[in-house]
Amino acid sequence: MTKRMGRVTADITITADGYVAGPNQTEERPFGDDGGDGWGDRLHAWMFETPEENRAEVEQMTAPGAVIMGRNMFGPVRGEWNRDWKGWWGDNPPFHAPVFVLTHYPRDQQPMDGGTTYHFVTDGLESALKQAREAAGDGDVMIQGGANTINQYLAAGLIDELRLHIVPITLGAGARLFDGVPPLNLEQVESRAASSVAHVTYRVLS
Repeated sequence: MTKRMGRVTADITITADGYVAGPNQTEERPFGDDGGDGWGDRLHAWMFETPEENRAEVEQMTAPGAVIMGRNMFGPVRGEWNRDWKGWWGDNPPFHAPVFVLTHYPRDQQPMDGGTTYHFVTDGLESALKQAREAAGDGDVMIQGGANTINQYLAAGLIDELRLHIVPITLGAGARLFDGVPPLNLEQVESRAASSVAHVTYRVLS
């Protein structure tokens, strides 16, 4: 009997012109110049200002068996791990699953409250995906960002499903989804318009 393998999904909020963060990202302003306070208040208002309206999408974001993210999404620390940084989300991150962080610098795994453990992967995106699949079992693996990490997985043909939360603003510059990604064939499998965001799911065909 063939064991079921979960999907590899990518889930991210973007502007109408495809940006996931504005330019000039810093520790104080992780989403850069986004027209708000730099903490993604314009990008992610749909999660926090109308949570009931978007409950299904938020719950879907926290449902995978394992998560992969780039080092820039994990935090602002660069080079060697010379700070005791534990992510942007405090002692109890929202993932409640193993999280595999892509980095060039080794670091011991970091258990957190609520079932999240950060694993730091230094040998590339395919290794991170292999480890995440093993951790997820028959559950899904979610690539949660940032844009550069999702773009690398898209370019490598390793994403099955792309879930976009499109907010009706433009930034004109910053970190952009699909930069450097070869042309893709996508099949729209689901869409839903809410008051401040459009949720669109695509199956990646090639």
